[in-house]
Amino acid sequence: MEISAGGRLEVRITAADVGKRVSVRRLSDPGDTVEKFTDTVGVLTSWDDGVLLITRKSGESVRIPESSLVAGKVVPAAPARRRGPAASYAELAQVAARAWRPVESERLGEWELRAAGGFTRRANSVLPLGDPGMPLDEALAAVRRWYGERGLPAYVQTATGGEGTQEMLCAELERRGWVREVTAELWTGALAPVADRAEGAGVVLSRQADEAWLARYQRKGVSEVALKVLGSGPSVWFATVPGDGAPAAIGRCVVDGRWASFAAVEVDPAQRRRGLATTVLAALARRALDEGASAAWLQVEEDNAGARALYAGMGFAAHHAYHHYREPAAGGGGR
Repeated sequence: MEISAGGRLEVRITAADVGKRVSVRRLSDPGDTVEKFTDTVGVLTSWDDGVLLITRKSGESVRIPESSLVAGKVVPAAPARRRGPAASYAELAQVAARAWRPVESERLGEWELRAAGGFTRRANSVLPLGDPGMPLDEALAAVRRWYGERGLPAYVQTATGGEGTQEMLCAELERRGWVREVTAELWTGALAPVADRAEGAGVVLSRQADEAWLARYQRKGVSEVALKVLGSGPSVWFATVPGDGAPAAIGRCVVDGRWASFAAVEVDPAQRRRGLATTVLAALARRALDEGASAAWLQVEEDNAGARALYAGMGFAAHHAYHHYREPAAGGGGR
């Protein structure tokens, strides 16, 4: 917090700081019996009618009455990362998009509209990197028409919590009634330590997802469209640990320049806590190192405590959060 030469807390932000990362302290609700302070750090996404809207790293929006402020200041756009490979949000967003390609896409200015018959939100959402080439309301109307023509709900994929992420766009979508349905995080880490975690013995690598691999995959009844998405990417590898019937474990990796992505790491529930997930990741990491990659990324949901503990132990750390906003219900307006 900002403290004056006289030792007093001061509010050193104004409405002109909208779009900047700020740290504020406010008094708690007047109804509380004991006076308390609450601190909030995030991007100041609006300051209208005496109310501040701050979007936290997680994507949560916090409304703060101006009258409750006791201190505030602008802070650096993003804290320095102490570990893991350096990367901008834009670079990672583009790499992630290449690792999970739709079967159909179209440009709207610098936005990419993606569709794959409804198989996963990532392949059926707008990736808004840059300017759509028209006012936001017109762009969103065009998005809704495009997905409506394909019998799909319109989704926009956004990100928060990193340098160059999209807190302002998130706030604008929420004002227009778009609903955030899913939040997850993209984590990054060095690749070599993953390869060193286990020998990777017993893992079979293939360029295609065969019937055995699909038998373990969590999404049953995979369609031809889904197979195209799973097989998309610059250099795709599928890992299988054979088992009785369905495989004991599987995983997927896409190598793209210096990056390797890990996904679909699944283990037979009866064989968990035997290090099979680590074994799969190590085998895929070795193959990615052989192809020249040095860094890795993966996506993990907020409530997947087991996966988060596994990846943290391998040296991964959160880079940013990403979200999928669904279009308002028919006839719905902004709020």
